[in-house]
Amino acid sequence: MVGAFTASDNFTLHALFSRRPLVTDKIPTHKRLMDIVLAGVMILVLAPVFIVTAISVAVTTRGSIFFIQERVGYRGQKFGMIKFRSMYRDAEARRAALLSASDRAGICFKSKDDPRITPIGRFLRRTSIDELPQLFNVVFGHMSLVGPRPALATEVAQYPKHALERLKALPGITGIWQVSGRADIDFEQMVQMDVAYARHSSVWLDFVILVLTAGAVVSGRGAY
Repeated sequence: MVGAFTASDNFTLHALFSRRPLVTDKIPTHKRLMDIVLAGVMILVLAPVFIVTAISVAVTTRGSIFFIQERVGYRGQKFGMIKFRSMYRDAEARRAALLSASDRAGICFKSKDDPRITPIGRFLRRTSIDELPQLFNVVFGHMSLVGPRPALATEVAQYPKHALERLKALPGITGIWQVSGRADIDFEQMVQMDVAYARHSSVWLDFVILVLTAGAVVSGRGAY
């Protein structure tokens, strides 16, 4: 039987909806307003894509449609990040055995030929469609449209001190490193970009990054 959700790291669907939003008064009101309006519009416009993708995942692989994984967000608070499932059901159990084969320098694991990714999942990742459910994370207040990508708790535990500064910005669906090459950018370069964003974020910068994101999605660079 195909389910709708799966949980990782003991994170449940109930926890996703029962936890309070992570947004605080330290997040600029204009940024939050832009996030809610744009994310809401995108959810409505992309509803057909959501439906087709959900059906495609359900009929091509066994398991749930969505994957909810605990991530570390704004100021170290944890939340459940939502994605369309792009991996086989036992992906998390197989992760540890693949860490030494990472194609990306630094703490964050990435593999171009990750055997855990399903055939439909490769397409979803190449087009970034797997990330679309995070628009709901934006509406809930867990994420922003633009900001540093939220990391796993196991990754944050290994952060050098200067990397923790990237947690001072609300995590985003897209950001500077995503439009600069995504997984082709090593960890240290990503940290420098994210820290710079956290220090100098603005509506104008967010707008520029959102525009550049369209080109990054089309090029597919670093999308694996």
